[in-house]
Amino acid sequence: MEVSLKALVKYTAAVVLCGFVSAVSAQELKIGYVDSEKLIKESPQYSQAQKRLESEFKPRQTDLIAKQKRLKELLDKLKKDGAVMSEEERGRLEKDILARRRQLESDTTALREDSNLRRIQELQKLREKVKEVVQEFAKAEGFDVILADGVYFSQRLDVTANVLDKLKK
Repeated sequence: MEVSLKALVKYTAAVVLCGFVSAVSAQELKIGYVDSEKLIKESPQYSQAQKRLESEFKPRQTDLIAKQKRLKELLDKLKKDGAVMSEEERGRLEKDILARRRQLESDTTALREDSNLRRIQELQKLREKVKEVVQEFAKAEGFDVILADGVYFSQRLDVTANVLDKLKK
C-alpha cells in the first residue's frame, strides 16, 4: 500500500489538530479561518504593487509597441515597393526586417520573463505581510489557531474581513 506524501501530511495535521483540541478541551478553543487569496487580492497593498509593476514596465512596453509599429511599416513598404526595388535594396530591407523581428521577439520574451519575476517577488512580499498581519490579529484577538485555505470552513469561523480591515490600516 503506497501512501502519498500529501495524504500523509494531511493525516498528520489532522492528528496533531485533534491532539491539540483534546489537550485544550478544558478551555474554550478559539479557531478562525482566513481566505488568504481574498486577503491578497482585496488588500490595498495588492493594488499598489500592481501600479508599481505597471509603471516599472510601461517604458519597455511602449518601446515594444513602437518597434512593432516600425516593423509593420517596413513590412508594408516591402510588400508595396518590393517589386520595384533593386535586388540589393530589397535584400537590405529583408535583412533589416529579419533582424528587427528577431530583436522584437527577444525583447518581448525578456519583458515577459522580467515582469513575471517581479510579479512573483511582489506577491511573495505581500504574502509575508498578510501572514504578519494575520499573526498580529490572532494574538490581539486571542485566537488559538487561524487556518487558511481549507476545503470547507463555517462562515462563523471566517475572520477574513477583520484581517482585511487591519491590512487597510
